[in-house]
Amino acid sequence: MSHAHSHFDELPFWRKYIFSTDHKIIGIQYGLTGLFFLLFGFCLMMLMRWQLAYPGQPLPIIGHLFGEERMPGGVMLPEFYNQLGAMHGTIMVFLGIVPLVFAAFGNYVVPLQIGAPDMAFPKINMTSYWLYYIGGIIMLVSFFVPGGAAAAGWTSYTPLADIATMGQTLWIIGMVFIINSSLLGAINFIATIFQLRAPGMNFMRLPFFVWSELITAFLLLLAFPPLEAAAVLQFMDRIAKTSFFLPSGLVVSGQPLSVSGGGSVLLWQHLFWFLGHPEVYVLILPAFGIIAEIIANNIRKPLWGYKSMVYSVITIGFLSFIVWAHHMFLTGMGTAISAFFQATTMIISIPSVIILTALFLSLWGGSIRINVPMLFALAFLPMFGIGGLTGLPLGLSVSDIPLHDTYYVIGHFHYIVAPGTIFALFAGIYYWFPKITGRQMNEFLGKIHFWPSLVCMNFIFFPMMIQGLAGVSRRLYDGGASYTFAPKILELNVLISFAAWILALAQISFIINFFWSLFRGKKVQTDNPWEATTLEWAAPSPPPHGNFEVVPHVYRGPYEYSVPGATKDFTPQYQETI
Repeated sequence: MSHAHSHFDELPFWRKYIFSTDHKIIGIQYGLTGLFFLLFGFCLMMLMRWQLAYPGQPLPIIGHLFGEERMPGGVMLPEFYNQLGAMHGTIMVFLGIVPLVFAAFGNYVVPLQIGAPDMAFPKINMTSYWLYYIGGIIMLVSFFVPGGAAAAGWTSYTPLADIATMGQTLWIIGMVFIINSSLLGAINFIATIFQLRAPGMNFMRLPFFVWSELITAFLLLLAFPPLEAAAVLQFMDRIAKTSFFLPSGLVVSGQPLSVSGGGSVLLWQHLFWFLGHPEVYVLILPAFGIIAEIIANNIRKPLWGYKSMVYSVITIGFLSFIVWAHHMFLTGMGTAISAFFQATTMIISIPSVIILTALFLSLWGGSIRINVPMLFALAFLPMFGIGGLTGLPLGLSVSDIPLHDTYYVIGHFHYIVAPGTIFALFAGIYYWFPKITGRQMNEFLGKIHFWPSLVCMNFIFFPMMIQGLAGVSRRLYDGGASYTFAPKILELNVLISFAAWILALAQISFIINFFWSLFRGKKVQTDNPWEATTLEWAAPSPPPHGNFEVVPHVYRGPYEYSVPGATKDFTPQYQETI
């Protein structure tokens, strides 16, 4: 181990911190890059919110910066609005949230929690990050090509995506890089968790976070290849003039489109949503894992129903592959196949409810410590609950058909990923920051970050569901002003937009806290400041190359808190006696 340390210390800067093969450095690279894309995607949304709140009015101060071809006189054109919408969704999901919850936290924490010195394939790990980075750069470059970025929605539906501007081609190329990054990462996680566990670390001693990352890796490994194949076929439609997704008889700008025809636009939807629904669980399962770690630590008692949570996450992984067509009820599928997908959609809600219920029940009788990670974790529970409950009507075709493509869907989905997954992200950052840096983040600034974020997110997404029930389409670049809606319904656009802008201001305290704590934060006095039981807290803070001074041995389960007869209220996995 000491030889490995000295070898790592001798490496030049670019090998140690840029093209690193150390899982911790790669996790930090994923984290910082993902946070940048999260901020960038959020900024795109704030531009959209101006247009929805004040359609046709010039954007003050910065409107002229986007050029006359996008915002003549500072007024947003519908084409630019569509680009913002497509790229907001793509960047937030594929470049922001997934790399953060799966790759950043997974890379840093999983090897530490299983007692491994590194990932199974360090060079593949490095390649995975750089493929993701290149894919992100291609997505950003697409804003500057003639015609602008992709404008066919984050789902890139055909036939529009087949005939859109050059930005759509770059979207496909960027997605191929991102997909290959995820595939390499997934293979690495599976191999690492199966092969590099410390002595005594059997599967039922794994922290729930490791289980969530393992199932997520299987989802990525099995669901992304169909989308990659679809992306290649769409690329061929655009470049080689094939017609995998282009039907006969298309008329574009009044002119018949000269293609061989015979393609199926529904084939793209099937291939996309075969990834798209497991992708929802790629977002939420690692979030469940993060929340479980923080709740168990701050209630000072074992998680209620740990095994039922593990079996539930495995069940979700299996069922997530047979629910995809509930996104496609409007395509006119037959009643028999519609009934199948309605049934599986209702069934998959059961293991999600089991996990959420187990986390709620864990709170009962706990000696709850309130700190910033715990605040975000506690807020996650009802916010995800709202997101899940509002999704049930969308799983039934009779209610989905009128609600589909309205703001109801936007509100439902964002309750899952914004006050849901993104709150879990923040909770994880505050919780593992001392392990990563050896310093604590500021609690006061953390609370200034939390409370406005919680309030504003509800003022953003709950009114959207009211708008959706009133029939306001999510695709309208003027927010419905050109349609005859009740004035009060449209006035909600202003409320939502102001809440979004205040939410942006609340993130400033997080940014200040993050960078200030990085250099000037209070140093931790111990390697285990939260008095936690899992294996990562046995390593120094921050951990050296190779992670552990001696290979740890695991003697018990991951959440041995308040064990009767123990001298302390936590008994670490690596401690031989209580």
